[in-house]
Amino acid sequence: MQAAELFEQKVKPPEVARRLLVIRKSTYQWQQVWRDGGVRSLVSRGASGSRCRLSPCCLERLAAYLEQGPAVHGGVEGRVRTAAWVATLIGRKFHVTYASRVLLG
Repeated sequence: MQAAELFEQKVKPPEVARRLLVIRKSTYQWQQVWRDGGVRSLVSRGASGSRCRLSPCCLERLAAYLEQGPAVHGGVEGRVRTAAWVATLIGRKFHVTYASRVLLG
């Protein structure tokens, strides 16, 4: 648990966020959970939310589409891959509807 190790070293949440490439809000929440219950309280309980509606084969194809980038799939050259764009791509290619907020976890 990298976050717990950093908290034990008295590293502040903003620095933990920078080092672990996560948002600050998460690190403040982790720190509170760590203070209340220790390292074991930070162990992942697995993914939450609804199950994935794409088969393993479709997930492989989606990974290839994402690798190709937005311009290849009707987007603008140089555009970043937003959750909304990924939701649209999934809808177009696999006829499965996701709200972009669901993709963000």
